[in-house]
Amino acid sequence: MSKLKLEPKFFACSQSIDLAEKIALSYGAKLGNVIISKYSDGEFQPALEESVRGRRIFVIGSTFPNSDNLMEMLLILDAAKRASARHITAVIPYFGWARQDRKDKPRVPIAAKLAAKMLETAGATRIITMDLHADQIQGFFEKPVDHLFASTIFMPYLKNLNLENLMIASPDMGGSKRAYAYSKHLKCDVVICYKQRLKANIISHMELIGNVEGKDVVLVDDMVDTAGTLVKAAELMMERGATSVRAVTTHGILSGEAIDRIENSKLTELIISDTIPLKGKSSKIKVVPCAPLFAGVMYNVQNNTSISDKFIF
Repeated sequence: MSKLKLEPKFFACSQSIDLAEKIALSYGAKLGNVIISKYSDGEFQPALEESVRGRRIFVIGSTFPNSDNLMEMLLILDAAKRASARHITAVIPYFGWARQDRKDKPRVPIAAKLAAKMLETAGATRIITMDLHADQIQGFFEKPVDHLFASTIFMPYLKNLNLENLMIASPDMGGSKRAYAYSKHLKCDVVICYKQRLKANIISHMELIGNVEGKDVVLVDDMVDTAGTLVKAAELMMERGATSVRAVTTHGILSGEAIDRIENSKLTELIISDTIPLKGKSSKIKVVPCAPLFAGVMYNVQNNTSISDKFIF
């Protein structure tokens, strides 16, 4: 008797419902129903309102703080595991807590490793994510990780700008590898900003390594949080003679007064994906959708085919 291949089911964490609906629509499916019951003390319980027995399911949700977002993902994964789902793929467009990927001083946690272990313990048999803060975080998982690159969706946008004197820039030394990858594909030069911090989110000093005079600069980074680094880098480059400065960042965290900083900055525009819901509006912020990329990868995963064609570089 031939075995009927069951179609996958899609479920969303509440913080990423809009993105999950777009991914499901792009895939050609609908989201499954998740009901979340809440207690008066803040505890909550998600329930999958349809059978997942023997199915591959995709649970979609970015795990940006607060910690409830990660906890909701864990609880839905656990619910799916206990409901006998065959494969449970955690689709985490933005993998939160990833900035804590090492011990940079005594007596601190490695939160990225802890989050990886919790996701696996909860029931995830595969992870799909995009632009981890550090590539080596893939090694924190014992399960397969599909690490997508936002360059796949950003590159067509950058090419359509037709910037004659394009130059790629990294806002810090740690992002130089990403900047060189962009520059190699776009066939242009690279400059790097060297910065020193007083503490998290506070920059004490920044210098520019390279010449930007007469250039249309594009800063590339994996995330923008308070926007302090990008705004300061844009000011420095305009002072050094740049014609324009744009920024391309995958994850628009944009906490605190970040959106106001962007709006009042020297940046021509900030280009982000929609891995995190945008918290406000700015005429300078352009959102490039990532749903088609995730849907395409999820389709290939479901059909056991290669995802190599989903990468530009």
